[in-house]
Amino acid sequence: MPHAPKAAAPENILIGIGLVGAILHRPVSLKPRPQQMPFLDLLSPDRVHTNFKATSKGDLLQRLSLLLAADASEAGLILDALGTREALGSTGLGRGVAIPHGRIDGLSRARAAFVRLASPLDFDAIDGQPVDLVAAIAVPARFNDHHLKLLGELAEMFSDAVMTNALREAADGSALHAKLAEFAGTRLRDSAWTD
Repeated sequence: MPHAPKAAAPENILIGIGLVGAILHRPVSLKPRPQQMPFLDLLSPDRVHTNFKATSKGDLLQRLSLLLAADASEAGLILDALGTREALGSTGLGRGVAIPHGRIDGLSRARAAFVRLASPLDFDAIDGQPVDLVAAIAVPARFNDHHLKLLGELAEMFSDAVMTNALREAADGSALHAKLAEFAGTRLRDSAWTD
C-alpha cells in the first residue's frame, strides 16, 4: 500500500521560525496560530525612510532611537535598550536585514520604524553580510507577548525574498510603507493593536 506524502511546511515559514529562535536564543513553537501584522499598526509613515544615513552600527542605533522617541528622555531609554539587546548578540538576521529591538521601562507607548540604509553597514549579522533593511521596535517592558509576536512577524516578512526585494526597490518612504501595507494585506488580520 503506498504511503501518503507528508505535508511540508513552506520554506519561508521555517526560515522565519528559525530566525525568531536565533533572535530569542530559544526554540520557537511550530503550532499554527492566527496571522496578524501588529508591526504595521505601530509604524507611522513618518518613521519609514529610504536613503537613511548612518556611519556605523552605533550611529544607526542612535538615529533609530531618535526616530522612535517622543522626546529626548525617551530617546536615551530606547538607545540604552537597543544597545543592551545588541550586547547579547546581534539582531542582524542575515541576508541584509536586522531587527534592533527593546523593551523599555517607562516607555509611554509601543513604536516601530523601518529604514532602508543609504549604504549597507556591518551589523555583526549571523551571515557576516552588511545590513541595508532595518526594522526597529521599542515597546513598554510589560508588553512581553506583543514583543515576541512582533519579532516573529518581522522574521516571517524578512524570510520572504520577493518581499525583501520589493523593499529594496521601493522608490521612497511612501512606496516602502505601501509595500509593507501590501504584505500585511495578504495575511489574515486580527484587530489592530493599540496601547
